[in-house]
Amino acid sequence: MKVIVTGAGGLVGRATVSAFAARGDSVIGLNHNALDISDESAVREKIDSASPEVVINCAAWTDVDGCESDQEHALRANARGPELLALACRRAGALLITVSTDYVFDGRKDGFYTQRDQPNPLSVYGRSKLDGERRAQIAWARTIVVRSGYIFGDGGTNFLSTFIEGARSGARLKVIDDMFGTPTYAPHLAERFCQLATIDLPGLYHVVNAGEGVSFAQFVESAYGLMGLDYTAVESVSTDSLVRPAPRPRNSRLRCLMSEAIGLNEMPHWLDALRQHVAQSARTSRSQAT
Repeated sequence: MKVIVTGAGGLVGRATVSAFAARGDSVIGLNHNALDISDESAVREKIDSASPEVVINCAAWTDVDGCESDQEHALRANARGPELLALACRRAGALLITVSTDYVFDGRKDGFYTQRDQPNPLSVYGRSKLDGERRAQIAWARTIVVRSGYIFGDGGTNFLSTFIEGARSGARLKVIDDMFGTPTYAPHLAERFCQLATIDLPGLYHVVNAGEGVSFAQFVESAYGLMGLDYTAVESVSTDSLVRPAPRPRNSRLRCLMSEAIGLNEMPHWLDALRQHVAQSARTSRSQAT
């Protein structure tokens, strides 16, 4: 299978390139310097010349607060970009898988959000990502939208890596204890992309690790415990105590109604995924030290 991965320099993009390459697929990874997905002519040229069978769009502007002050940039990267990729995939006859976010929901629901729930994003970031979902699906019928959230792993900046680096540097850190989501390990998310590409059934999927969900504080505390770090140096705070430009959903836990119906197994529990991540990070550190 010939695959193009956009946003290949980021956390999810790197994991996706690795996952497809491990299967023996021919993978072209394009970071932002190699392809700005909001550049129509560049998108057309890259897709037309490569003639991929599958395009995985991991490119996005994920600075939630930054999006509030630059709505135009957010719309170019998160809405227009997926639409241009969908149009290019339609010309090439390629399947498009594009990554969206749990922040398309307002967080007022108790329990899990599924595909039956009506999106109602609170922020410019969430609105731009929802717009990208819809534009891509309108532009090309062979589009799979994957919503995910609380993504962690090696090879990119995410909320977990920020806290781990902070602990090792001795910084005083604050973590929110009243926002809840479903953590997702980037390699597991990438493996699900491979499965979805093989099944080739367009639609909307929620892809997260299994479990009842967790707060930011509980997740960081679990990670610190596994890594032997001192969690007492972290201060738990409420969402309202932090003044930030963009509002976030208090609850953005996801569950998929489609996966089991098409024969996809539940992904590993988030705590098992966290253990795997910690073990992999330790192996990487040892190899770099030698």
